[in-house]
Amino acid sequence: MKILYNGDFIEKKDAHVDIEDRGYQFGDGVYEVIRVYNGTLFTLKEHTERLFKSAKEIGIHLQGTVLDMEEKLQQLVAHNQLTDGGVYIQVTRGVAPRKHQYSDSLTPQITAYTFQVKKPVQEQEAGAKAILSEDLRWLRCDIKSLNLLYNIMEKQKASEAGAFEAILVRDGFVTEGTSSNVYAVIDGVIRTHPANNLILNGITRRKLLEVCEEEGCTVEETRISKEELLRAQEIFISSTTAEVIPIVEIDGEPVGEGVPGKLTKRVQVGFQQKINHESEASISS
Repeated sequence: MKILYNGDFIEKKDAHVDIEDRGYQFGDGVYEVIRVYNGTLFTLKEHTERLFKSAKEIGIHLQGTVLDMEEKLQQLVAHNQLTDGGVYIQVTRGVAPRKHQYSDSLTPQITAYTFQVKKPVQEQEAGAKAILSEDLRWLRCDIKSLNLLYNIMEKQKASEAGAFEAILVRDGFVTEGTSSNVYAVIDGVIRTHPANNLILNGITRRKLLEVCEEEGCTVEETRISKEELLRAQEIFISSTTAEVIPIVEIDGEPVGEGVPGKLTKRVQVGFQQKINHESEASISS
């Protein structure tokens, strides 16, 4: 398998990480995960632009343009003849002797590789369980950084409890999942946390908001209290690899009637149609 390594395509077995790479030692970097459907990178532009934005927010200066990066990732998918799966791309600040402060002269290290994705069909159709966890992350969750320690701790806690996701609550209000955005249907209105520094403004989230508008659904980007979440008629989550998954149980208690709701199903269908439409448009162009 070919990977992208600092602008070149090399065999995966030939790749290596320097022991003094700041990504390895500090988690000093950013990343993106992009879904591939029918050989096409879905929402490639949005993901690549966010990668550049995240890098800029932490002071990493990427050479080249968004378009350059897009072309490299498209070539990577073609090299590996990937039809359905995903691309992981990571940027670290660079290699330097280990100390907290850094020099602006460091050369960012860029790697990307393709992978297969197992579509979570069971959870998409039947719904999944979740638990609630306290949100103790840093206050720049809008940056897609490599620092995911708390996320993985709470995701593991959910897994050990037989749940698909941990929904995070900060100061009594729902923010997002450990690797997903969260939506609640309350009195017929789809509500989700505003896109500020407390959540990652997911690319799938943005597409779902477009779907909701096209479907005529009422959406409010406003905070959801823990109590409101627990009395919601429907709850669903979204992410690049999970797409749209209904949450039918939280902390052992059913959500609504304990089955995927009508609005959730409507959003799922609309999102699949958007995937199909954009993939076909990309292929035809």
